[in-house]
Amino acid sequence: MAEEGQQHPLKIYWIMWGALFVLSGFSYATDFMDDGAVRTFLILLFMMLKAGGITWIFMHMGWERLALKVAILGPPVAILVLIWLMSLEGLYIEDTRVEYYGESTMEPETPGHH
Repeated sequence: MAEEGQQHPLKIYWIMWGALFVLSGFSYATDFMDDGAVRTFLILLFMMLKAGGITWIFMHMGWERLALKVAILGPPVAILVLIWLMSLEGLYIEDTRVEYYGESTMEPETPGHH
């Protein structure tokens, strides 16, 4: 006799759908804000919350074992850490070049005009 799979209550899917609807509304509301760090932060925050909710509920990550969560979520987190480290290195290199060589006075040459 085949064993039936786990059935999650539909209520949690409706709640998540409503939360995604509200978060999307907040995300679209940022279009009316002035450009700046706060707007960018809010856009990224709403994006991450929506992606996390979709992954957690609709992709059933919330019901998986810890080993599978780490196997799936670990690599993207590691990539984000490495990207952050590269950006720190880039800022250090830029500051070092300015410190030792000064501001660049080179004008980029337009192709075809010598």
